Amino acid sequence: MTKDLLDGEYVPSADATTRDQVELYERTDGREGATMGGGPVVVVTMRGARSGKLRKVALMRIERDGVYAIGAAAGGQARNPGWFHNLVAHPTVQLQDGPDRRLMTARVTEGAERESWLAYTDELYPFFADFRARAAEAGNREVPLIVLEPTES
Repeated sequence: MTKDLLDGEYVPSADATTRDQVELYERTDGREGATMGGGPVVVVTMRGARSGKLRKVALMRIERDGVYAIGAAAGGQARNPGWFHNLVAHPTVQLQDGPDRRLMTARVTEGAERESWLAYTDELYPFFADFRARAAEAGNREVPLIVLEPTES
């Protein structure tokens, strides 16, 4: 197994499905546990906004030219997922795509860049537009779309 790039104490998710999928994905370098809702996933490791401890989540794989995007849709819930607040507080994350682990810098997209990524994401995962519509209806919430770009050494 490849050494993690972010150091610190890891606190597994309280959600058993998330915890089990992350563990399986990492243990097999993405050969197993690599799909969710019929699409491929990546594992993102981040620091907790308040605790500073490492948290991990499997998210839909959206990649274009070495840049990744993740949508904070939370399945269309009224609130942003907890991991979104972690990324805003600590934008340096570790991305695992299959066996490859790398440090990335997260930032929320806006304007034309957001629209371009949303169009691309909707092509890959048509259900993503439904999640955004549900979030708008449930919580009058615009789903953040975050890009993960390679961190400069």
